[in-house]
Amino acid sequence: MYLKKISLFNYKNFSEANFEFDSKINCFVGKNGIGKTNVLDAIYHLSYGKSYFNPLAVQNIKHGEEFFVIDAEFEKNERTEQIVCSLKKGQKKILKRNGKAYDKFSDHIGFIPLVIISPADRDLIVEGSETRRKFMDSVISQLDPHYLQQLIQYQKVMSQRNALLKYFALNHIYDNDTLSIYNEQLTEFGQSIFEKRKAFIAEFIPIFNFHHHNITGSQESVQLIYESHLFENDLLTLLQQSINKDRILQYTSMGIHKDDLSFEIDNYPIKKFGSQGQQKSFLIALKLAQFEFLKKQSGVKPILLFDDIFDKLDENRVSKIIEMVNNDTFGQLFISDTHPERTEAIVKSTLQSYTIFNL
Repeated sequence: MYLKKISLFNYKNFSEANFEFDSKINCFVGKNGIGKTNVLDAIYHLSYGKSYFNPLAVQNIKHGEEFFVIDAEFEKNERTEQIVCSLKKGQKKILKRNGKAYDKFSDHIGFIPLVIISPADRDLIVEGSETRRKFMDSVISQLDPHYLQQLIQYQKVMSQRNALLKYFALNHIYDNDTLSIYNEQLTEFGQSIFEKRKAFIAEFIPIFNFHHHNITGSQESVQLIYESHLFENDLLTLLQQSINKDRILQYTSMGIHKDDLSFEIDNYPIKKFGSQGQQKSFLIALKLAQFEFLKKQSGVKPILLFDDIFDKLDENRVSKIIEMVNNDTFGQLFISDTHPERTEAIVKSTLQSYTIFNL
């Protein structure tokens, strides 16, 4: 599978731009602020139906314009697939495959497997648990559409339960029978999500450890630990036990929406005790493991986006990544970099076909 060409209209800083791509390596080079990352984000947009860098969809429209359109052709299973994503101010975003609009964006997730490695990944370390849950969910959802539907249903039921708790507080009443209905529904979806997350992490950790060791070549001990209330008890029991607390707080305090991934180095949080270099290695290993996991499970090499990472890596780490390119580990690769000469030297050393776009 690979991206053949893409057209951008009023997307971020582009009024109109058209690119035709090499099936192996494509590089966007130029000064900061010129739009290199925006092209990568447009490609990401076609895979996930949203921007990696700006969750507010309307802010991806070029200043002064009313809409954006991303139009692309992919080659998949020897068929040409046209994917179009568009947004007009005041209207809902539209995602189409071969001219037919999706009723639900979630139906598209997984059709174009893709992994991005970016300086923005540092949010996985420094931000709250929601960012790490989203990482976990995005990997599983690319392979399991039913999982994504369960997540959507869980969030919907939890919102209803929270609204009921607020209603109880506002009106000084309590109805255990109605609450029990929501508890049972949350349990049904939550337990299944928990089991799938647990199974994913068990399979993911060895792949992550392999890539971390390969990148660093060191004896550093890193840990990736799945944390969940559901290791303590089943969700229905937890919801019943926490009802007094939930009535005071007026929201659901226990459940898989509180799950987290703990990132550790030598059994200490990498956020506090890891150097910048150690954090960088951890994140790259995490994303390469994501790539490997998706490839293994789907049988398709995901598209891989490298956003400005050569500027942040030492020579040894770069050589490890080039080694993976040479071993044909990756499929189609997109790279953004501020140094044209460095980029060309790196991609030449891969002995693969490439195209360089000077923006």
